[in-house]
Amino acid sequence: MTEKRIIRRLKKRLTIRFGIDGANRVAFSEDISTTGMFIKTANVCPPNSRIRIEFTVDDHLVQVDARVMWAKKVPQNLFHLVKKSGMGVRFLHFQAGEEHFLRFLEAA
Repeated sequence: MTEKRIIRRLKKRLTIRFGIDGANRVAFSEDISTTGMFIKTANVCPPNSRIRIEFTVDDHLVQVDARVMWAKKVPQNLFHLVKKSGMGVRFLHFQAGEEHFLRFLEAA
């Protein structure tokens, strides 16, 4: 299948914190771009949810509000067997660290 995205996605594994009422769950990114990321997690939020995401790049905190575009919930015992278990999110608004994040992506 041909890739439909115009925006370049980078394979980057970052430890992130996320959640609806604050960034209280821990997960990992699998790929990331200037407009969003795929979060590998068994604790998905429902599509259309607005979430807060926090992670660090080059020792700088990045905080961004995002919307869950799609989610695939997988039972915990099958989590590591399924390739795309988690959720795709679109960045809405950076609260902190946007310039560090963009510099991080450019350097990759």
